[in-house]
Amino acid sequence: MTTVTTRTVAYPADGLTMIGHLALPAGVDRRPAVLIGPEGTGLNDFQRRRADALAELGYVALAFDINGGRWFTDPQEMLAHALPLLADPDRMRGIGHAALDVLRAEPRTDPDRIAGIGYGTGGAIVLELGRDGVDLRAIGTVNALTTGRPGEAARIRCPVWAGVGSEDPIMPAEQRDAFAAEMQAAGVDWRLVVYGGALHAFHHPPVDQAVRSGVGHHPQHAQRAWRDIVGLLDECLPVTASREPTVTSGPSTRN
Repeated sequence: MTTVTTRTVAYPADGLTMIGHLALPAGVDRRPAVLIGPEGTGLNDFQRRRADALAELGYVALAFDINGGRWFTDPQEMLAHALPLLADPDRMRGIGHAALDVLRAEPRTDPDRIAGIGYGTGGAIVLELGRDGVDLRAIGTVNALTTGRPGEAARIRCPVWAGVGSEDPIMPAEQRDAFAAEMQAAGVDWRLVVYGGALHAFHHPPVDQAVRSGVGHHPQHAQRAWRDIVGLLDECLPVTASREPTVTSGPSTRN
């Protein structure tokens, strides 16, 4: 049985003190590692559980922060923060690099074997790390079909997987086409999965906050997208050590 250890990590980025969630698998050896980026509302227990689940599979996992520890419940407040960030690739890269530095500094991390996954704004940040030429083994995003500055996608050095809902009004067909065109023109090994009938943020369980038009949870597709991401990691960043399929989360420590 595998024991997962978790701890909170504080680090500076974007003029804020970010509060990330680090999850470590059992053992003392170096392991492949995964960055996990949250949607624009911020880091919450959903991404923390994703980090824990990846640690259960044998990865070092860091769910990084983008809002300085804040969780936005008001959609307008979230958009006021997220839209300027999404319009500024250099800011996104700064947030991503700060989180990557934390992950690389963890002694359990194999610094040559790191992947990035992300949801919404966090996915856009991971994509910008790829466009910045960071040596990642894989990039997986959900609801994050952002396009970058001309020509920079050619710096992406790993396979890219992207998932989106067919009925997502924030990522409509023309945006899907633009993303696909960018990846194809850059010669990236890319995949785009369109989940039929799903809205924006289909991956995220319902939360107690104001309802946004075009946003909705789709439990079946959420499970499928998670399996697709785990499959991407298994293909591009396999855990070489043996692992048990049934695990229990271990004690948490905070610093």
